[in-house]
Amino acid sequence: MGKVWLGLAVGWAATTCAIAAVMVGRRVRGRREWGRVEAVVEELEEACSTPVGRLRQVVDAMAVEMHAGLASEGGSKLKMLITFVDRLPNRDGNGASSSQPAPPRLRKPSPTPVPNRDGSEKGTYYALDLGGTDFRVLRVQLGGDRSGILGHDVERQPIPQHLMTSTSEDLFDFIASSLQEFVQNEGVSEVSAVKKRELGFTFSFPVKQTSVSSGILIKWTKGFAIEDMVGRDVSECLQQAMFKKGLNMRVAALVNDTVGTMALGHYHDEDTVAAVIIGTGTNACYWERADAIIKCQGLLTTSGGMVINTEWGNFWSSHLPRTSYDVELDADSPNPNDQVTISHCEILSLSSSLFQ
Repeated sequence: MGKVWLGLAVGWAATTCAIAAVMVGRRVRGRREWGRVEAVVEELEEACSTPVGRLRQVVDAMAVEMHAGLASEGGSKLKMLITFVDRLPNRDGNGASSSQPAPPRLRKPSPTPVPNRDGSEKGTYYALDLGGTDFRVLRVQLGGDRSGILGHDVERQPIPQHLMTSTSEDLFDFIASSLQEFVQNEGVSEVSAVKKRELGFTFSFPVKQTSVSSGILIKWTKGFAIEDMVGRDVSECLQQAMFKKGLNMRVAALVNDTVGTMALGHYHDEDTVAAVIIGTGTNACYWERADAIIKCQGLLTTSGGMVINTEWGNFWSSHLPRTSYDVELDADSPNPNDQVTISHCEILSLSSSLFQ
């Protein structure tokens, strides 16, 4: 009996030692793997480091590019696009506004206020927002007489992947169909009646504006690559698609998402002078004095200024951190070596990094 107990004890001890050896081995390997992970994180942290001195160099570089972009077409990485938006909505409609400060490090604060609309806008208005992997259809009811927004309805839909590289006709037919369905679901039959509804179109891609309601697509970003659309009037493409669907609507305003954001901000707070978007892509706009827009001297505006769309997604400076992951993602993108800042910031790139 004693030998049996001895054998069991030896076997149990051997098993325990074996298990312990396995656990120790796993722990050692785990520590080695964790050490490698820590090394990668430390390397990435060092590569992405942005001390204050470095950030100041980036600010200086961007200020130089902004000046150059305002001075001439094609003279800067920043396009500094004219928007033809020289007045912004204001709920109070009192026409008063605080002095307009210019962007930091560009110039001293300007005495020119941001002109307001009168706040009397009234009725039902529609809007489309196309700027990334999905788009939104919106209907808003304005009360006029400083009543503000009485109500709104919004619907979000994803853009089918194949339409992002298809044809302009396919894309805008899809958008017009979605708009038509939205209008019908809301039970607004008068859209097809004699009165033509006004539509605001937020199109968040580089566009050279030819008026407040029209503009030519310069190039696609954010994964879109519809070749037959480049160089065409964006509003006209949408207008044709709406006509085919029998929608009695007119594109009254074509704006970038940053401009739309700034307009909404100014509607609620008249001190709003700039807007920044960080999402599928990144961009910014701000209010600029007309006399500072050198490339468009003699610009027809009675307000003394205009909203400028910087298109800073294409900004690049040697002072900005760039890792091997950024290089690989840029090489695999639809537009390599283009919109570099967007590639650093956008959700699409960040999600792609997780799978690499």
